[in-house]
Amino acid sequence: MVELKEYLDQLWAWKDERQIKVVTGIRRCGKSVLLEQYQQRLLANGVAPEQIISINFENLDYEPLKDYMRLYNYLKERLCVDKMTYIFLDEVQEVPSFEKVVDSLYIRDHVDVYVTGSNAYMLSSELATLLSGRYTEIKMLPLSFREYMAVTGMAKEEAFAEFMKTGGIPYVAVMNRTDEKIDQYLEGIYNTVIVKDIEQRQTRREKESGKRKITDIALLKTIARYLASVIGSPVSMKSITDYLISAGRKVSQNTVSDYVEALTESFIFYPVERFDIVGKQLLKVNNKFYMVDMGIRNHILPRKRYDLGFTIENIVYLELSRRGGKVNIGKYGSTEVDFVTQKEGVLTYYQVTVDMTAEETFEREMRPLRSIQDNYEKIVLTLDRFSLGNYDGIKVMNCQHHGKALPPTHRPENTAAERRHNCF
Repeated sequence: MVELKEYLDQLWAWKDERQIKVVTGIRRCGKSVLLEQYQQRLLANGVAPEQIISINFENLDYEPLKDYMRLYNYLKERLCVDKMTYIFLDEVQEVPSFEKVVDSLYIRDHVDVYVTGSNAYMLSSELATLLSGRYTEIKMLPLSFREYMAVTGMAKEEAFAEFMKTGGIPYVAVMNRTDEKIDQYLEGIYNTVIVKDIEQRQTRREKESGKRKITDIALLKTIARYLASVIGSPVSMKSITDYLISAGRKVSQNTVSDYVEALTESFIFYPVERFDIVGKQLLKVNNKFYMVDMGIRNHILPRKRYDLGFTIENIVYLELSRRGGKVNIGKYGSTEVDFVTQKEGVLTYYQVTVDMTAEETFEREMRPLRSIQDNYEKIVLTLDRFSLGNYDGIKVMNCQHHGKALPPTHRPENTAAERRHNCF
């Protein structure tokens, strides 16, 4: 397995700090591997094996420790005296009332706690209340394209075609792959998330009055398919409800909202809010949704024509999210910018398109960026290699570029034909 360096570095930056490190992400995205790699780094930097306690709650060997008092006593008995003990609790949401254990460990000296979970709901209730200000969340995604290339050893063009089709779930990248085996593996992940994670969420929500339960798995899957089919398009709870009603399902907006929330808390979908560039404020209507993995998306959607544009847009969203900071949809007057990132007070604007060679497309993608009157970086990401360059400060880059030096600058007045010629 390739070293998950960016996540390792994030964890390492918080090493020995009095903060609980919480790694979240969809099942099978690599959280367990990350913890193993981090433990190896600890050992390589002088930490003794007896200073590390690691428990994976998906391992039946640890089934008795799903009782939170047994778990606490087990850990307490193994703490080192006068030196740091590093505790790793993998898929900790399997333990009812685990937050009590984590809180009790937090108040002890010389204890550094790391936990992983596959459902955001674990951070939205007791844990968040009990440990407010005491934990740092590291949001983990499946493999990036760069990591996928490193794992598979494929050339860039072949790797990107496969990446768009099969996604970045780590085991999919390394398995002896056939379409049938990939489909079966992704089906297993998807059903586990839909059924098991939602079930765990239900158990925890039973304590909260007035909360609706997710009881209709068929409806949940129907909503998931719909959201997967409208990636990159503005969506409201009303539009989803109207679609379901037109398909013969009697359902309320409130129910739809609860089911969508369950899908986002399980990290299958990520809601992205719109950002008013002029007013510098978020707009609470018509979010867009992006999916955690293209392999899962291609698995759950009916087989049909490949929508390359939305696929690229989804991949770009995941990469921008991976790099940290906030990612929003940009609104500037009557125009829209595909993505606006905010990191340490610095904005960056992105347009995403498959091809820029047609003059009409070139102007359409450039127009929103040209209209923004500030000095922040503006970038168009595309798959074509003919239009790359710098146009009045707007960079046009290939999606697979990975931050390398830009190609030679082109004159803004160049026609599409001239751009094609100059890029060779």
